[in-house]
Amino acid sequence: MSRGVAYISDPIYLKHDTGIMHPESIDRLVAIESAISTIKDELIVVEPIRVSSDIVRLVHTQEHIDKIYEYSQAAMPIDPDTICSSDSYEAALVAVGAGIVAIDGIKNGIFKRAFCAVRPPGHHATPTDAMGFCLFNNIAITAKYAQLEGYSRVMIVDFDVHHGNGTQDTFWRDDSVYYFSSHQAFTYPGSGDESEVGEDRGVGYTSNHPMMPDSGDIELLEIYEDDFVESYMNFEPDIVLISAGYDLHESDPLASLNVTTDGVSKMVRLILDTIDDIPVVFMLEGGYDTQALGENVKVTIEEMMR
Repeated sequence: MSRGVAYISDPIYLKHDTGIMHPESIDRLVAIESAISTIKDELIVVEPIRVSSDIVRLVHTQEHIDKIYEYSQAAMPIDPDTICSSDSYEAALVAVGAGIVAIDGIKNGIFKRAFCAVRPPGHHATPTDAMGFCLFNNIAITAKYAQLEGYSRVMIVDFDVHHGNGTQDTFWRDDSVYYFSSHQAFTYPGSGDESEVGEDRGVGYTSNHPMMPDSGDIELLEIYEDDFVESYMNFEPDIVLISAGYDLHESDPLASLNVTTDGVSKMVRLILDTIDDIPVVFMLEGGYDTQALGENVKVTIEEMMR
């Protein structure tokens, strides 16, 4: 299998129009494309697909899918934060499709690592509700699809500064998907306490690591040097999926952690060194200082290419 790195994105993501002054803006992907322009020739550039509703129903109810379609047709916001423009439904289906082609490329031996630069993001979307800028839960659907393709034990790592409540909810009672999250405490969406560990079969397969406001590289890297390594070794996944939210960065306007770009690079290196030769897919979530977002995606991909 090739050790090449795939980069998966699509211009349709720019058509998800959240309006003037919304932090989850078109400018985010423009900044990423600019930042990686010097290394893009070294990547395997892959086009995502538009998925069918059958794929989305791996996680979401039909009622949820219908609501996103209807609000998109009407170009109406679902809530003040979660926007649907006329092209949002199509963009969301193609955002899900990035994860699908990543799994297919890995399964077919074309590459072993992929970075999906998508929007809208996904980790706040629950099986029944859109929220927190998120329409469909891209990473959760990718996990379910990976299992259909033979990757029975899936680990999801979420380093977005905001807890991925939708992903946690999806796999709350599931012992085949391990959800590991580091995030800022006492912020949106209010979930992610250390006591939240799953229920029924899923007890012990959710691991939350809230960080106090103003925490920085030292606190973050301790989580990934110790807790992540232990969780990974105990679970022994077949594939690792990463909700890559770069709003943990010190410059981000929506959070208050003090993680540097060097800290992000070292965290990614720790993750990749731990999983070694296991396939990995990074899925873009947050990150709202556009210059920092571009820089942090670039260092992530550079670590993936090593």
